[in-house]
Amino acid sequence: MEGGFFLVQHIDLGEEAKGMEVIGHERPMGQEPSADVKSRFYSHTGDTLDYTYELEGDTLTIWFGDRGSQAYYEGTLSEDGNVLRGAWHYPGGGGYEAVSTRVR
Repeated sequence: MEGGFFLVQHIDLGEEAKGMEVIGHERPMGQEPSADVKSRFYSHTGDTLDYTYELEGDTLTIWFGDRGSQAYYEGTLSEDGNVLRGAWHYPGGGGYEAVSTRVR
């Protein structure tokens, strides 16, 4: 996104998940940026979903809502950084595997 402060991700997984996500540090006007990277997903149905991101080494964790949530994604980046493989985990079991590939 212009300015380099945010990443905008367009998502289209069919009717189940379609929309736009804005990812970056929260920075209320006149304040310092947040320590955590946060995002808000805007669904084609009008719903909004919030996430918290953490990247440690080659492992990306995305929590649904706040850090430590029982609904989370954990994935590993390939050596060249072009592929992210992991899975979403949900409370009580369930979830799904996901593979993301960088498109240039």
